[in-house]
Amino acid sequence: MSTELLPPVAPEVLAGAVEQLTARLRKKLDATIGECGERAAAGADGAVEVRFGEDTVVTLRPGPAGAVTEAGQAVCSCLLAPRCLHRAAVLGAAPIADVSGLSGPTEPGADASARSGGGADGEPAAVPALPTAPYVPSPASPAPSSPSPSSSAGSVPSEGAGETALTPAQTRAGTALWEAAAEALSAGVAAGGAVVQAELLRAAHSARLAGLPRAEAAALRVVRGLRAARDRSQGQRLGDLTDAFRALLAGAAPLASGTAGAAWAGGARRAYEQGGSLRVYGLCREPVLSATGYGGVRTHLLGADGSGYTLSDVRPGGLGRARGAGSASVALGGGILDHAGLARGGLLIAGATVSADGRLGAGRSVRATPLRGVDWSKAPVAALFARPVHEAVAEALAVAAESGTGPDAPGAGLLGCDVEVVGAAGDHLVARVLGGGPLVRLRPAHPHPELPHAANLRLIAAFPGLALRVLGRPDLDRTATLRPLAVGPVPGSAYTLRLPEEWRGRADLGYDRLQGDNVPRVAPAGADSRTGPGPVSAVPDPLAEAPLWRVRRLLETGVAGGRRAVAEAARGTEAAGFAVPLRRAGLVGAARLAQDLTAEADRRPRDSFGRLVDPSADGYARAWLASAVHLAAAERFLVAASWN
Repeated sequence: MSTELLPPVAPEVLAGAVEQLTARLRKKLDATIGECGERAAAGADGAVEVRFGEDTVVTLRPGPAGAVTEAGQAVCSCLLAPRCLHRAAVLGAAPIADVSGLSGPTEPGADASARSGGGADGEPAAVPALPTAPYVPSPASPAPSSPSPSSSAGSVPSEGAGETALTPAQTRAGTALWEAAAEALSAGVAAGGAVVQAELLRAAHSARLAGLPRAEAAALRVVRGLRAARDRSQGQRLGDLTDAFRALLAGAAPLASGTAGAAWAGGARRAYEQGGSLRVYGLCREPVLSATGYGGVRTHLLGADGSGYTLSDVRPGGLGRARGAGSASVALGGGILDHAGLARGGLLIAGATVSADGRLGAGRSVRATPLRGVDWSKAPVAALFARPVHEAVAEALAVAAESGTGPDAPGAGLLGCDVEVVGAAGDHLVARVLGGGPLVRLRPAHPHPELPHAANLRLIAAFPGLALRVLGRPDLDRTATLRPLAVGPVPGSAYTLRLPEEWRGRADLGYDRLQGDNVPRVAPAGADSRTGPGPVSAVPDPLAEAPLWRVRRLLETGVAGGRRAVAEAARGTEAAGFAVPLRRAGLVGAARLAQDLTAEADRRPRDSFGRLVDPSADGYARAWLASAVHLAAAERFLVAASWN
């Protein structure tokens, strides 16, 4: 189904259209949605028309923001309109609008007309996921005897929860969000059609009205994941949808119970504050390419005090925009530098505006003066490479667990280290951290084949023994894995990179293409600088070797097939031996929580007439959440241990 012509639709508009349908029409909704993409055609004055037969036409007229934000902007010509199947189906086939991008910037002195995305820097305003919540047992699902998942999952400290009490409206919105998420989890991808998604969208809109933008963003992420999974979209991973459900339920639980504080509410927009005068130095730049059609560049900067900053230029345009933005002018202080020059230079900024996650704003009062860049071997940049890698990864894991953001979120810290290339192993490069460090995997920061990340790593892998200074982002979902953004020579090493003088000692792997002459012709004794020793053996992976994959498979089975699929798995031939490998590995808590989940999934008591006594999905959702949070904590522990 191709929906490229259909404009984005606000969540509340779609939810209202589905609510108006009768039960008979709701049963036909999913099948009708699948026919809308090929029926769409461009109309007059920017409208989009979808024709059903000769006499029925649905017309979408998006507003100034390019999205359908009001019910009156979607009109059907049939007699049942607006309570008709045609109108609801077309709205259901359209992509969900990013409501955070429909409001104006909050940066002081920012010009709304100059922004194309949701953020003040032109990048879509991605709201971080909710922090991990503690497992709240219900009477039907007693608390396990294993350690509390909240104590090991990096949840928000309890003292922060009492800073600001929730309003009654926020508690009601949290309850509605929990109930809708629990029903969607119980249904799974197989039964999570437009009606289930509409309930989530309605709950998300209620959360937005109640001042809970993070909860809204988590719900929209689940809806988009359900749509992608049902459409079998390329690149969609069931694990991503599983993590989205975990984040949504973990955030909705304390909101519904009224125990959440200000950290759970979040901010609707990135608030920019006056940062005074700043002296920043370029570290590297990376292309940004999102699944929603945005493309651009993000330049990483370092302040004189060691604080990290980013400056982004991300707008609609996809791959072409991402490739071209690397040399585009910097929209800060009059565009005196491009991003390529800023990544290797510096700026003295007067009247700077800075968001909480380190994004630099481009208000009217901001003035910038170019500075000479700082070599990676000199202060303050040298401190990034002097810090032990296990300490940097432990801090990144703690920050990600507390804030709920991913490792690639703006403001996430970069990791620097010196490594020696070992060779290629499958689809990644193996290297050893110098100074007695661990073996690490270097994977492309972005897998797109037209970006030079993968090609550069393949070239480097052909030179075992090569010493590299690497600056990248640790992959917190994999053991000992680093996604490098830039590389440079190691000071004092005889066998290291030789880069052009204009690159100033660093190569941005997403923009610069390394060549064979960037490596010395003479290799150290015992190493073949051209062909290498061939593929190396795989790096030990304690996360893959642990039987935790059984728990993740059970959780993903529930997301894909719903509650019934988990119950069937408990009755299968593998049910008896499911917990044994977990207990043998010392994962007693994981085994206990998984057994509680399967037992709750199969608990469907009925009365003498065959009717469900307790049709609520609340107990099942709590059991699933407990196992998911415990799994995330265990995986996080193994990831941290792999860097020691």
